[in-house]
Amino acid sequence: MTATNQQSPRYFALLPAAGVGARMAANGPKQYLTVGDKPMLRHAVDAFRASALVTHTYVVVSPDDGVIDSVLPPDLDGVTVLRVGGATRMDSVLNGLRALAGVLDERDLVMVHDAARPGLTPALIAKLIDGVGDDPAGGLLALPVVDTIKRSAPGADDVSVSAATVPRNGLWSAQTPQMFSYALLLRALGSAPDANAITDDASAVEMLGYAPRLVEGHPRNLKVTLPADIRIAEMYLANKED
Repeated sequence: MTATNQQSPRYFALLPAAGVGARMAANGPKQYLTVGDKPMLRHAVDAFRASALVTHTYVVVSPDDGVIDSVLPPDLDGVTVLRVGGATRMDSVLNGLRALAGVLDERDLVMVHDAARPGLTPALIAKLIDGVGDDPAGGLLALPVVDTIKRSAPGADDVSVSAATVPRNGLWSAQTPQMFSYALLLRALGSAPDANAITDDASAVEMLGYAPRLVEGHPRNLKVTLPADIRIAEMYLANKED
């Protein structure tokens, strides 16, 4: 594929998958843990492969990743593995974007998705694309916060205690994919002052003064972070109606 003059932008997926999954207490990177019948990463990639709206999917892994070929065979249709993963999530996304210079047009839209969110569906991808429309600020899937939120403070013996209740009006829990034009995302991540402070791509875009759209996602699109999350993800994956 090469960049071409086009009437409308194309949609691409980019999945950073160079993490080590430290909080999962697993023997390897969490994106390769089996959820249901296949690795988490494969669930996420297959959602993009099943969407007629997505032109191509790119997966960023560490240069020395020895597992990826068994999860995403080199001849797998619609997917390219980029062995340019970095020390942080932001580094991996930025390295992936830079590796695609000359392949993507600056107006093409890039959907960055967490490899550890196996519950993504083509319907959610379509909802994001439709919800963001042609907004130059891009947007992301997210869920309105429904729980009462507390701010903690240190208590006796270093036990946290409730210090205040935070109004939940207007609070959202960010999900992925997060979608921005190739040019905007490249500029936002390239100018971010601290890679460790960028926990999602929208925060880097916000630093440039943009206000990305929030498109309501679905609980099934949870991020698997702790061992108990695997059972929850499997519950959603077993229910094809969600």
